[in-house]
Amino acid sequence: MNDLARSRATAPELTPAAAFRGPLVLEAQGISKGFRLSRGLRADFLWAVREVSFGLYRSATVALVGESGSGKSTLARVLAGQERPTSGHILLEGREVRPSSPRQFRTYKRDVQMVFQDPFASLNPVHTVSYHLARPWRIHHPRQSGASVRAGLEQLMTRAQLAPPGFYLDKYPHELSGGQRQRVAIARALAAEPRVLLADEPVSMLDVSIRLEVMGLLDDLRSRLQLAVLYITHDIASARYFSDEILVMYAGQIVERGPSEGLTQRPAHPYTQLLVASAPDPQNPMGSGGGAARLQPSAGGDAPAEGCQFSHRCPYSDQQCRTQTPALLPISSSRAASCWHLDVAAPELLGAGLRGRVQP
Repeated sequence: MNDLARSRATAPELTPAAAFRGPLVLEAQGISKGFRLSRGLRADFLWAVREVSFGLYRSATVALVGESGSGKSTLARVLAGQERPTSGHILLEGREVRPSSPRQFRTYKRDVQMVFQDPFASLNPVHTVSYHLARPWRIHHPRQSGASVRAGLEQLMTRAQLAPPGFYLDKYPHELSGGQRQRVAIARALAAEPRVLLADEPVSMLDVSIRLEVMGLLDDLRSRLQLAVLYITHDIASARYFSDEILVMYAGQIVERGPSEGLTQRPAHPYTQLLVASAPDPQNPMGSGGGAARLQPSAGGDAPAEGCQFSHRCPYSDQQCRTQTPALLPISSSRAASCWHLDVAAPELLGAGLRGRVQP
């Protein structure tokens, strides 16, 4: 057994960077999602999510970062109850969620709400804002009616920073700007009084000038309502400033995780290094950001059927990478990366004299 393998076997359990904010609310344990491509005894599957585990904590934001097609939205739909996982478990407040139990699943759907990427498509154009908010409000507050419902809708609009509320409630979606529509979508999610908010690329369809406002709104709601937030994005720069912890996803797998500041300042996995290098750098507008500009992906080819899914693009790839899948290797108490060659890709993180091994 080499030093790296020995370190994997003896490494202590990871302490998530988001855990300091509050208790664990939602936990994904070994979630996989595959889509059947053929039928029969030997059916083929397209695996969108592979053995993903992480937790969401009260009053904390965890960012899920990766390029298009990495499986981020599929994972969000699984967590939201819109897709059933092929394998794995979802736990809410320590209790496993079973879709086969209608009563339990209704409770789960109330506690876990999702904000979608496209505010233009998530609202029905033939109904007013009040209609979009009143339906979930009445479902989750069945004893209220009339003036009480109207007061509740106005409270939702105020929380979403749309004032005066009465001005917006009777409008149709086409009469609102993109940012206002997304605020309505956020208000609709809040109607259920959730404990978990899944935000799937919530600002990517908005004008650059208002993205920061909507992200600020989500951060304010996280703090005031003590929400556990999963922020899904392809922009690792925004994840750095908006989240407590970042999970980097590639080809359906988590390849690196850790505190937002440390992960973006000193990325360990070659894929994370490329993400950071591609982010704009305000101090060097003509070049790439981060310290990974020296890295260039290999010409590659198709992703391998086995081994590390990034090996066909990685400059450090060898035969082991193409045949054996690396597990997440802890490199500190709150950071981990999935790579056979961290001692080459990020030697400074492993420390002098600890090449191939983890820090205590």
